[in-house]
Amino acid sequence: MIDFLAAPEPAPLPTHWHAGWPSPKHDPAPEIQIHPYTEHTLLLRQNMSVHFEAPFLFLLFGNERALLLDTGASPDPAHLPLRATVDALVDDWLSRHPRTGYELVVAHTHGHGDHIAADAQFADRPHTTVVPPGLDDVIGHFGFTDWPRRNAELDLGGRVLDLVPGPGHHPAAVVFYDRHTGLLLTGDSLYPGRLYVDDAAAYAETADRLIDFCADRPVSHVLGCHIEMTTTPDEDYPRGTTHQPDEPPLQLTAEHLHTLRRALAETNGRPGAHPYGDFILVHRG
Repeated sequence: MIDFLAAPEPAPLPTHWHAGWPSPKHDPAPEIQIHPYTEHTLLLRQNMSVHFEAPFLFLLFGNERALLLDTGASPDPAHLPLRATVDALVDDWLSRHPRTGYELVVAHTHGHGDHIAADAQFADRPHTTVVPPGLDDVIGHFGFTDWPRRNAELDLGGRVLDLVPGPGHHPAAVVFYDRHTGLLLTGDSLYPGRLYVDDAAAYAETADRLIDFCADRPVSHVLGCHIEMTTTPDEDYPRGTTHQPDEPPLQLTAEHLHTLRRALAETNGRPGAHPYGDFILVHRG
């Protein structure tokens, strides 16, 4: 059995990810970039040349099951071979940590199309549960009570994640905190890019919950699901860009939660784009 109870120690993250190619059709990079954060924690990014959203996905291994968080922006395995990639990564992990009946849970930070597109690739995979992204399914599967005021837990087998309700960008959004690594996986609620607000009051409550949650827990990195900013503060790449050579790193810090809360208070639901350095808050008009 692997001991996942040790105090989290931050590990290095890339300062630059593959971010498309000047000519997408001639991009020599694979459809999915893989970064092993630790032996038991993998970060995946869909190639921007395949889909401009270029979402990040996360694969976390526990003693009894693995969690795949989000499935990307393209359903066709010819364009996004996610099932084959995950199967190979699981097989590799099991070759080093043999066990039988190992399970896979496929879940989501939220239910927008660029995070659930390849769900069907896992529909017939043995020992696999695909959690539908709707609010009732999320609440029921993870055992949330009194949503969105109370958290839930997901045990991967000695590796426990805290699930914090995160509506505001999406009604069924969930933020995942991994006790083993200290990673806070915020989906589209916080990342270096355009944070789209659908429900300002719910978003502010989510920010408050996360600030309170992180106050007495070690947070190594805050990892969202996109990079849309340039390295110049307040400047983003236009939506639909397929080559971003001047990207900042993905990781933010717990202090950015306070900036997010301040941004929500200062903008007060005012329609439009409001830059705050490492992200841009966008209230839909």
